[in-house]
Amino acid sequence: MSKVADFLADTGLFFLATTDGDQPKVRPLGLFIEADGKVLFGIGDFKDVYKQLVANPKAEIVSCKADGHWLRYTGTAVFETDPKYAELCLEKMPNLRDIYNEETGHKMMVFSLQDATAVDIPMMGPGEDLLA
Repeated sequence: MSKVADFLADTGLFFLATTDGDQPKVRPLGLFIEADGKVLFGIGDFKDVYKQLVANPKAEIVSCKADGHWLRYTGTAVFETDPKYAELCLEKMPNLRDIYNEETGHKMMVFSLQDATAVDIPMMGPGEDLLA
């Protein structure tokens, strides 16, 4: 697993920041997978977060560990077109199949952060580049 995926797995919960026009929007998420050398995140096509990322794909993910370290993962959201990634997300969190299915019409949209930086930042001192 990559250092970013390891960090996210350790924390379990992370926050995704987007923008809605000129207003920042932050929400908690917990779904990510690692596949084909990428850390991937799933969101619903019917949610504002999806619309925000389509309008402005610049995004940042932040997560904190109990020991005071925190992750800042910043980049440009690129949506994946291969449906295998959505299926992998639904395999990881099968309860989401109640939301994302043909009956509801909702689709799981999966993105990764491209041209990204990821830094593990301790409470005091310099951060560590997790993508180096």
